[in-house]
Amino acid sequence: PYADDLAEEMEDVDFDDEGAEEPDGEAWETEDDEGVEDGMEAQDDSEVTFSLHSASVFCVSLDPKTNTLAVTGGEDDKAFVWRVGDGELLFECSGHKDSVTCASFSHDSVFVATGDMSGLIKVWRVDTKEEVWSFEVGDLEWMEWHPQAHVLLAGTADGNSWMWKIPSGDCKTFQGPACPATCGRILPDGKRAVVGYEDGTMRIWDLKQGTSLHVLKGQDGHQDPLTCVASNQDGTLIMTGSVDCHAKLVNSATGKVVCVFKMESVAPKTPAGEGEEAESNSVESLGFCNVMPLAAVGYLDGTLAIYDLSTQSLRHKCQHESGIVQLLWEESSAVVYTCSLDGAVRLWDARSGKMISEYRGHSAEILDFAVNKDASIVVTTSGDHQAKVFCVQRPDR
Repeated sequence: PYADDLAEEMEDVDFDDEGAEEPDGEAWETEDDEGVEDGMEAQDDSEVTFSLHSASVFCVSLDPKTNTLAVTGGEDDKAFVWRVGDGELLFECSGHKDSVTCASFSHDSVFVATGDMSGLIKVWRVDTKEEVWSFEVGDLEWMEWHPQAHVLLAGTADGNSWMWKIPSGDCKTFQGPACPATCGRILPDGKRAVVGYEDGTMRIWDLKQGTSLHVLKGQDGHQDPLTCVASNQDGTLIMTGSVDCHAKLVNSATGKVVCVFKMESVAPKTPAGEGEEAESNSVESLGFCNVMPLAAVGYLDGTLAIYDLSTQSLRHKCQHESGIVQLLWEESSAVVYTCSLDGAVRLWDARSGKMISEYRGHSAEILDFAVNKDASIVVTTSGDHQAKVFCVQRPDR
């Protein structure tokens, strides 16, 4: 009987031609196929799926002002700005000729910047959907907006970091060592930036003067390339992560290393069989909690380590089946989010070390994700060519 009711209701619906040509339902995406259980793609906890990309989707950002728009960039050389509520396309950031690996909105959501691997960076005005500026640098490693101004900072494979005023294009460069500037972050005061390099060194730059305030190298630096940097809310502490599996806590005023968090690998190093690579580990992502003196470090071997900054000790170890790609703290609680190579997003209570919840829906690894301000939604991008929006708000928060 249910099917008959449904059939009657459907008679009143106008279908466009595209749908009519596909009787097998190729165009239909149903969100709850709970009956189907075959592997990762069976369960889909997402509310919205954005599927205009035709290859892996590498990056995502939410617009800071309203949290209603997302920008995604992918291996298909495309970037799109779309609405989080319904997945509707607002506009395409066209003209890239290489994988778009960086994409983000300015602090006030007026501009969106997209950058591809070859070093072509474009800036669009969101309200008019028009390109207002573009520039070509060497191979792009990372890019980020200034927290209070229309200023863009980017790091390139030749070791330089570039800073531009948008849309005038006034430009300044910060010359690093002759190796890639692998990661960077503008500190909350907006006057300094920390940049990590492939040779294991880290520099704190004065953005106005263009001079380096502190250089950490040798024993103070890392033994391998830096993978990520973060700062706490007031910018007094910086944390750096590296392929050497160490996370270093640095006083940003003095440039001195406060402590080093070392992770002994959980999995015994199994000798690699023929054609297999030896299992490697590295720090992939890290961040500070805003409401407690805690920091989280995510490792390629699937370990999420929660460190207590006041005692400089390991507080919890939360094990994932597969590598952690990225982690983010909730803005106003001790909850940390992780996304991993198994395609799941997980929420962890950093006080207890217990997992709060898990969301699935991707059929490949998650490559990037963003959390909105009130921690009610997570937007993910994946190797399955899709971006998804998950509703994570819980009644007790």
